Order: sequence, then structure tokens, then C-alpha cells
Amino acid sequence: MDSAAKDEMQPTLPPGSSCPWPEWPEQERAEQLARGAALKWASGIFYRPEQLARLSQYRSREMQRTYSLEARLKSVVQSYLEGVQTGVWQLARALEAVQGTREALSQAQELLQNLAQASKTLQPLRERVAQHKQLQALSQLLPRLQAVPAAVAHTQSLIDAQRLLEAYVSLRELEQLQEETWGPLGGLELPVFQGLGLLAEALGQAVEAAAGAAGQLAREDPALLVAAVRVAEVEARRTTSLGQAPRDWRQRCLQALQTGLERVHFGKTVLPEPGCLAGWLEALQVALPAELAIAEALVAPCCPPHYNIVQLWAHTLHSGLRRSLQQLLTGPELGAADAFALLHWALHIYLGEEMMGNAELGPEADVSQLEPLLTLENIEQLETTFVAKVQASVAQWLQKALDGEVAEWGREQEPNTDSSGFYHSPMPAIVLQILAENIRVTSVVSESLQQRVHSMALSELGTFLRSFSDALIHFSRDHLRGEGLAPHYVPYLLASLNHQSALSSSLSVLLPDGVASGILAPVEAALDELQRRISRLVLEELQVELQPLFAGLPSRRWLSSSELLDRVCEQTSRFCQDFWRVRKPAAQLLLAEAERTVVLQYLHALMQGRLVCRGADERTQAAQRLLHDAAQLKELFLGLGLEESVHCTPVLLALRELLNLRDPTLLGLEVAGLRQQFPDVSEDHISALLDLRGDVSREQRQAALSSLQAGPPPSPSTGRRVLFSLVPAPAPSLSSCLPSGPCS
Repeated sequence: MDSAAKDEMQPTLPPGSSCPWPEWPEQERAEQLARGAALKWASGIFYRPEQLARLSQYRSREMQRTYSLEARLKSVVQSYLEGVQTGVWQLARALEAVQGTREALSQAQELLQNLAQASKTLQPLRERVAQHKQLQALSQLLPRLQAVPAAVAHTQSLIDAQRLLEAYVSLRELEQLQEETWGPLGGLELPVFQGLGLLAEALGQAVEAAAGAAGQLAREDPALLVAAVRVAEVEARRTTSLGQAPRDWRQRCLQALQTGLERVHFGKTVLPEPGCLAGWLEALQVALPAELAIAEALVAPCCPPHYNIVQLWAHTLHSGLRRSLQQLLTGPELGAADAFALLHWALHIYLGEEMMGNAELGPEADVSQLEPLLTLENIEQLETTFVAKVQASVAQWLQKALDGEVAEWGREQEPNTDSSGFYHSPMPAIVLQILAENIRVTSVVSESLQQRVHSMALSELGTFLRSFSDALIHFSRDHLRGEGLAPHYVPYLLASLNHQSALSSSLSVLLPDGVASGILAPVEAALDELQRRISRLVLEELQVELQPLFAGLPSRRWLSSSELLDRVCEQTSRFCQDFWRVRKPAAQLLLAEAERTVVLQYLHALMQGRLVCRGADERTQAAQRLLHDAAQLKELFLGLGLEESVHCTPVLLALRELLNLRDPTLLGLEVAGLRQQFPDVSEDHISALLDLRGDVSREQRQAALSSLQAGPPPSPSTGRRVLFSLVPAPAPSLSSCLPSGPCS
């Protein structure tokens, strides 16, 4: 641009103005700040008078600085104004160019509108041309199109005849003809091709049906199976056109293989009825390995390798079996036999060498890494069901065994005996056999089931023992009231002791391997309590028989004759004559308790105050009678087989010394010695014995009783048996009590 044109574009400024725009407020504020700063600087510089001499120098320097700044500002403003003038000129030229372009576009738009109107007049001609092209194509394809209905019927007949490969070739020819007509007709669908979709679906269903019967076809018609698989594979590799959805016949074929296999072995109609599960599982145990063998030998050669037929068969059979078992478990609750059979089969047989773990099947048939047939919840459900059912059955059988035993107690005959002469009954063996067999059988399933059944067995055995004890108590009450006819009451009680001993000695058969014997402690305690209960019932009967005989002891007749004790010994001997039929150690314990019962009855009779010795002669006679009676009782129980070390008759000898003492003033020493031997002797017992002497004054009695309290404590001795604390003594008179005694 020349300088003349440039000057022509520059705006003219009014005279006297230095800027075409008004002043900025920021500029005024800046000037005010500058003036304030200058005044502040000047006041600081010229504050002292000696600085005023250089005022002219400062003024000259500041004027020079001001002129320099003004020159620089003018240069910058001039440069800015020149740039603005150039931009305004360029914008004017651009505006002229835009206006020219707008006029050209308007003319082009008018031309296009004229062309569109002309194109509309040609549309009928264009449509007529397209129709002529379609008619030309149809005229060329007409002979082939006329043969389509016959080809469709022929293809359908091939499908019906299960000639699948030929049917597929014919179908593809028809589809190719349809594709050839698609383009020339502009996507027009001819009515003659409407049946091809149904024809293709019919062929697909035929392929599915053949795959679903693969096991049977592999044995009877493998060519048909091979044809079906080949059709599915060829179709899978074909590329579709004409916007058709792909026919996934390979996937349908694989699905049909699985569905058909499951239908054969796990159809709804073949689920077992209640109680038939074991037979169904046994049939599967034979059928599934055979099916896998057929798959490997016959089906796999008919299919491509990537089908992995053996693995597919194994996984399909596993999933079908698992689904059937889940369906079975959601139905009615299984019985004990079915639950046990299913647990044992699923946990041990199925994956074992007899079935899926058979080495002949190969690694492809391995299903151990798949989901287990039974989940943990299923196993818990089956174990709970089995234990509940078995518990109900065991309780019923044990009750039957107990009812049979109780029915024997009223017989006219004595209890049965074994070859050794001991009372015997099959009940203990039946009880233990029932419980042990259930524990043993569950060991082949799982440790958890065995623990559950073991706990159940011990619980049921405890319940049985309580029922047995209750039955004995009822039996005893009826006998004592005379309501029940029990000709052999005591022998059947003794037989019950043998039952207890048999159960106790054979209790270890209920203990599984590796389980601590401490788990049997509650049952052992129940058996011990049962033994004590039976012994008490026997001894109560002995006590009932002896009480009338001891009613005449002590007496003058007792002092002069041994007739009373002879009758006691005779009755006791007759009562204990069958004790030998009780097995040891229960027999020894029972004899010991019987001997103690006789001695306790003897002591109780002495304490009743029926006799008071009139003099030294009667005291001597009483002492001699105690000596004789102790020897007679000792001889009796030694003859019955009781060991001498457990006899209680020595207490009679100790009482003999108390009666035989000549000097009453020495009674304190004798009483202290008696307490050393029998710590449970009380003041009441001593008072009753002193009353029997008949020669003890009040002061001597008090001295003797004082020695009982003041004497040294009894020396510890193991094996002491309780005697005096079991003998109720009559309440003493006030004259025989100590001031600090129990009656004070």
C-alpha cells in the first residue's frame, strides 16, 4: 500500500485534541498517585535547609526525565494508531468481498431449484427404466424360478427321508437362486421363495433330532449322525448374506447332544420313587460308565475333535445327575435308607474307581473339578434327615426290647440262664447290637455322620436306661403293694443286675476308632446309677423280709437262745441263695450291701430300747450273744462268698466290748475307741447303748458322752463304710443329754 492510500485511510483528528477517545478514570487516578508520590519524595529530600541549594539540579534532571517519558509515550501511541488504521482498511476490503460472494451464492441457489424441478419431470421415466430391468432379469431367471416349488418339495422329501446332506445341498441351491434374484430385483422378495425359511428350520430340526439321538444312532446308524454333524459344521462356516441372521446349527447340535443325553438318563419320569433310590443309583452306577464308553468308542469318531465328545458327555451326565438330585432333595423328605444310600453313593461311589474315577475312562471324563453332586447344605440336610429317622427307629426298637423284657418279669418261671448258670437275657445284646450297627454302618459315609449317629446312640441309650429304671421302680411298687403278680420278684431284679453288667462291660463297642473313652462318661454314670437303683430295690425287699424277725431283738429270749438269729440267718441265706447267679463284681457288691443291711437292721434293733440288762450276768450274756451273732453272721456271708475284708460284723464286736466292760467309770475310754473305729457314731447311739447296759449313772453317762466330744479326732482310714449314720436312734431322755448336746 502506498503512502497516499494509507494517508487516505487514516482518520482525521479534531484540532486541539491529542486522543480521539475520552480519558480513562484509571489514568486520572494514576496521575494523582504519581503526584502524591512525587510530593512525598520532594518533602523527604528538601526537608533540611542544606538540601535546597541543589534544588535547581533536581529540577533540571526531572525535566529531562519527563521529556524522555513523553517522547516514548508519543512513539507508542503513534505506532498503535497506525496499526488500528491498517485493520480498519482491511475490514472494509473484506466486507466488499463478502457481499460479492453472497450475490454469487444467491444466483447458484436459483439454478439448483430450477434443476430439481427438471429432475421431477424425469422420475416416471426413471421408474419405467427400473421396471424394464427387473422384467429383463425375470425373463432370464424364469425357467429356474418355475422349478423352485418342485425343488422345495423335493428338499422336504429328502429331509423326511433323513437324507440330510442331499437336503442341505438342495436348500443351498435354492438360497443361492434367491440371492441371485435379490440384486436385480432391487431387494424384492418373490412369493416363490417364502417357504425357504420353513424349509431351513425343518432341516435344522432334523439335524437337532439326529444329534439328540446320538447314542442310539452311533450304534444303529452312524452315517445319519455323521451327516447331521457335517451339515451343522458346513453351515457354521458359511457366510450369510441378504441381511439373514446366522443359523447357529453347530450350537443347536451341541445343545441337542446334551439335551438328548440328559433326557435318556435323567428325564422326569425316571426319578426314583420313595424307597427305590438305592436301586436307581445302582442302575446309574452301571449306566453312566457304559454311556461314557459308548461315547468314546462310537460317538466321538462321528464328530469333529473340537467337540470333545467324552468331556461333553461326562460334564453333561454330571450336570444332569446333579440337577436330578437337587430336584429330588426339594421333594418329599427321604427315608433313612434312601438318605444313607445317597450320601454313600455321592461321596464315595460316584467319584471312585467303580464309576467316574475309573482309569479306563481317561482324563477327559474327569469331573472331580466340577461342582460336587451334593452341596454342604445338601449333606447337612441328608445327615439330619438320616439321624432323625434312625433315632425314631432306634427308639422304637429299644422300647420293643424293653417291653419284651418287662413282660418276662411276671412269668411263673425264673429268668433264663446261660451255660454258666448266670441269669441271662438277650436284651442287652439286642440293645448294643442295634446301636453299634448303626454307628458302624455310618463309618463308611463320613466322620461327621458317624459322630452324629454316635451322639444319638448314646442319647438313646441314656433314655433307655432311664426307662428301664422307671420300669423297675414301677415293678417294685406294684410288688410291694401286692398289685402285681411277680412270683420271682428278686430273681428278675438280679437278672436286671446282669443286664446292667452286660451293658457296662460291652459299652466299648459303641466307641468309634480314635474317639476318647471320656465321651462315654454320661452313659457310664447312668449305668452306675441303674446298678445302685437295682441294688436298693433288692435290699429293700431283704429289709422287708427281715424286719419282722428283728422285732424280737434284743429280748430275754434273745439272751438265752440263738433261735432269733438262726431264723435271720436262714431267711438271709434263702434270700441270697441266687446271688451267685449275678456276675462279678456286681455279685460281691450286692453281697456286701446285703451283709450291711443285716447289720444295720441288727444295730437298729439294739437302739430301740426294748431290753435293759438287770445286772452283770445279763450284760455278760448280751456280750456273749453279740460275739456269737457276729461269728454266725460272718460264717453265713463267708459261706455265701463275701470276702472277709468288707464285712461289717466287726461293729458287733466293738459293741460287745462296750457291754462287757466291768467298770462303768472306764466307759469314756471305750466310747472314744468306738468313735475311732466308727466316726459316724453319735451321742444318741451311745446313749441307747448305755441304756442297754442298765448300770450307767447320770454322771457316768455324761462323762462317757463328754469323751465322745473331747476325744481325739478319728484317724483317717480308707475304705470305712457308713453304718451308724444310717441307723435312726430313738430320741434320748433329757436326763441323758449333755448341756451342749443336741437336745440341750
